[in-house]
Formats: sequence, C-alpha cells, structure tokens
Amino acid sequence: MDKLSIKLPGLDLKNPVMPASGCFGFGREYSQFYDLSLLGSIMVKATTLEQRLGNPVPRVAETSSGMLNAIGLQNPGLEKVISTELPWLAQYDLPVIANVAGSMTEDYVAVAEKISRVENVKALELNISCPNVKEGGIAFGTDPEIAKDLTARVKEVSSVPVYVKMSPNVANISEMALAVEEGGADGLTMINTLVGMRLDHKTGKPVIANKTGGLSGPAIKPVALRMVYEVSQVSNLPIIAMGGISSAWDVIDFISAGASAAAVGTANFVNPFVCKEIIEELPGILDELGADHIHDLKGRAWKVGEIANHRA
Repeated sequence: MDKLSIKLPGLDLKNPVMPASGCFGFGREYSQFYDLSLLGSIMVKATTLEQRLGNPVPRVAETSSGMLNAIGLQNPGLEKVISTELPWLAQYDLPVIANVAGSMTEDYVAVAEKISRVENVKALELNISCPNVKEGGIAFGTDPEIAKDLTARVKEVSSVPVYVKMSPNVANISEMALAVEEGGADGLTMINTLVGMRLDHKTGKPVIANKTGGLSGPAIKPVALRMVYEVSQVSNLPIIAMGGISSAWDVIDFISAGASAAAVGTANFVNPFVCKEIIEELPGILDELGADHIHDLKGRAWKVGEIANHRA
C-alpha cells in the first residue's frame, strides 16, 4: 500500500504535499530544480478575469520568523492563464488546483466557469481571503452569508469541486467554515495570511507601500494549527492545510490536527527544494511512528485512540 496517496474531491493525489498558491507562480521557475510530477498537486497563482499588475512596490518584507507581502493578486489574467500557463503545466502528471479571485461576485463566477473546464484543472480554490486588495478578497471571507452565497454561485457554474480558502482574520473561523459548507463547498484550504505591518526603525514609516500586508511563514503556524484543529471537528469537509509548513514534521502536525493534505508556501522562497524534500522524508517518519498510511495519523490531536476510518 502506498503510504502517501490520498483521494480528495476531484483530486487523486500521489502524496498530500503541494505548493500553496501565490508562492510558486505557475511552477515554471521551480521546474528548473526538480520534476513537478513529484508533487501531489499544485495550487497555481490566483487568476482574475483581467490582468492585474498588483500593488506598488516595495511589497515584500522579511519579519521575525515570517514574511510580509502585499502583492495584490498580480497575474496575467484569465485568457493568458488558459492559453499559456495551464497548457504548459499539462506536460506534468500533476492535478492542478486553480485559485480563483475577483472584485465582484460576477468576476468569480466568470473565472470559475471558464477555468474549471480546462482539462488539467481538477479543482478550484476560491480565494475569498486575500488581505491585500481593496475590492473583493477578504471582504468575501469575513461575512458568513456573503461567503456562503459566493460559494453557491461558483458551485453552480464550476465543472470541478470547489475548495474555499479561509481567512484567519475573523472572530470565528468555524462559523465561516460551516457557512461555506452550507453553500456547497467540497473542501477547505486554510489558512491565508494574517494582516500585519512592519515599520522602518529610523523613519517610523511602513516598509511596504501598501502599509499593511499578509504575514506568512513559521510565525503563523501555531495560529493555523489551532484553526485546522477547531474546524476539522465541526466541519465534514476535507482540509488542505497551510501556514508555516517548512518540514515533513510540520505536515505530520497538520494531519494530526485534522487536515487531509498540506500546502507549502513561504518556505519555497527559502528552499526551492522544500516540497521535494518533504515528500521524500514522509515515508521514513511514518515508519518511525508505526503508521501504515499518513491518514492513520489524521486527527490524532482530537481523536486519541480513535483512528479516522475514512481517508478523505
């Protein structure tokens, strides 16, 4: 039995490890380092209806144990992604998760309907949680009713399962998860970045042009872990977890908290081989823990002595 293969709605994965959207582009640069077919999946850069140039620079800054960014969903637009980026990715044995973003409901619906029909796109990630854009983004991800309605509208037109990317910048993450589940979501991805800020010591001014940005990296892992732990106990939806994952043991932690798979974000900038190394290290860790399959560890944090029977 393969220790790492898993099945999720729309996704038949060789392993549960994938790069998170926004930290891996469309994979072109990283394909110079290793065969992308090794990955379980790839969450590609957010795609909007029209091309976006993103926020003014500077828009990235290091912080203690993390990174602050305010890219602003820069991407080449739907038509370019469909005509150029997704066909290029088709050379790899790699199910694609397309990240869908927009300013209005109609934008999300238009992008979802068209991109979900591309052959190698096996699932959508509905981006309702980007903190770095003035319109759309996080506005959809902080109101349960709005999030539910948007999920339902996208589900109506999508040809593939829809995963909703959850914002941590809410008072009650479980309430948001249950709302999008009611709206018809097939899965959750969580979490997106936390809103943060960094000042220049000498001038006292923000170091990025947007003033605030999204904090990612190891600093947010405890927050992400807690939210996955909470949501996995109240929602029936599978969770692809992210937030400070940089090692195979981090993946084990999130599976133990109740996630079904894991996405690696900021760590790709530090070590471009990190996803490959995690995939290679996981079987040995499972042997060390006496697990026949990675999902034998699922929910250990809240199901001590009771292994989940399903391998969703």
